[in-house]
Amino acid sequence: MVVTDQSSDQWGPDTESSLLLRAATDDPAIEPLRKIPEDAFHLAYIIYFTLGLGFLLPWNAFITAVDYFSYIYPGVSVDRIFAVSYMLVGLLCLVVIVFYAHRSDAYVRINAGLALFVVSLLVVPIMDAVYIKGRVGLYDGFYVTVTAVALSGVADALVQGGLVGAAGELPKRYMQAIVAGTAGSGVLVSFLRILTKAVYTQDAHGLRKSANLYFAVGIVVMAICIVFYNLAHRLPVIRYYTDLKTVAVNEGKDEKGSLTGARWRSTLWEIVGTVKWYGIGVVLIYVVTLSIFPGYVTEDVHSAILKDWYSILLITSYNVFDLVGKSLTAVYLLENDKVAIGGCVARLLFYPLFLGCIHGPKFFRTEIPVTILTCLLGLTNGYLTSVLMILAPKSVQLQHAETAGIVIVLFLVVGLALGSVVAWFWVI
Repeated sequence: MVVTDQSSDQWGPDTESSLLLRAATDDPAIEPLRKIPEDAFHLAYIIYFTLGLGFLLPWNAFITAVDYFSYIYPGVSVDRIFAVSYMLVGLLCLVVIVFYAHRSDAYVRINAGLALFVVSLLVVPIMDAVYIKGRVGLYDGFYVTVTAVALSGVADALVQGGLVGAAGELPKRYMQAIVAGTAGSGVLVSFLRILTKAVYTQDAHGLRKSANLYFAVGIVVMAICIVFYNLAHRLPVIRYYTDLKTVAVNEGKDEKGSLTGARWRSTLWEIVGTVKWYGIGVVLIYVVTLSIFPGYVTEDVHSAILKDWYSILLITSYNVFDLVGKSLTAVYLLENDKVAIGGCVARLLFYPLFLGCIHGPKFFRTEIPVTILTCLLGLTNGYLTSVLMILAPKSVQLQHAETAGIVIVLFLVVGLALGSVVAWFWVI
């Protein structure tokens, strides 16, 4: 471990905390923190990867089953209503969580969110079995489904905000695990989509089976996440960093008193000011990505050879390279935040490049350039997201790393929302 500032409690890009330095001294207050436990069998890493995969799976299940919902509820803009319900509710909940993070327990928030995910995922298959039964036009069922989507938005705010916040207090590899897990969710759903298209007929019966498979897989994964998350707190390596944070928080209270009321609001704005450029970078990433993907690859480009498989394969290519990008930070982490944010700005070049695949030279309008650009879109999305999500919580004091993580998630959701809006106006 390289230490850049031995007198500061800052999480710099090359240090975990000056408290770790004190663990090598004779300070009796941190006697239990003298030796960092090993992550045996990389179990903690696997758990955080699975949790990252899990909290995006419910949304992916709802949006991937859009063919089923569009058949059951004709004439309704299912995907757009789902997106507005999920993102708006999630955004509002995250704002509340940011302001009250210091008064609530992340452990409780995450467990509550995981339970809400299970409830929301159970709604569709149960309603399909006892009420819808494959019948078309029962719009009461649609209102219930939208409520389940909104409930998933609440759960996402609780789980994603809590997990990213908690990972911000841990070494960088655990944030990388969560971010890579989110990409793993997209890859899993893409392969499920390929499987169901290959196995099931694309009629009412096949769509119903496909939707039930998505939700069944989601429920199983969420059950695993509940077990894994509660197991994580018993692992020595996680308990070590939990104790480390406790020492930092107690020292902060000794020096400045309890952070409540106006003092907390002042501290919160300081945290936002510290991480704002990381957040702006994240917003730029997802404005560009969401304004192009998936709308562009599903509506604007076509293949006479691949036909309706074309969009599915492009979506899968994007998700696979998103996972590759988010995994690359485990090999090499770009620690220069200015270069990373500059890379986010440079991604604006994807607009003219993708435009060229519609109106440019004949070769640009073929499958190969579109596929390459889609892969690059996913690769840069994954790598830059991972870099900024890892670096942001390390730019503040350890006791504020959780809040910094939640603030970055808030920026991310804003980017998703803005990107979805831009996609409506960026008419190719």
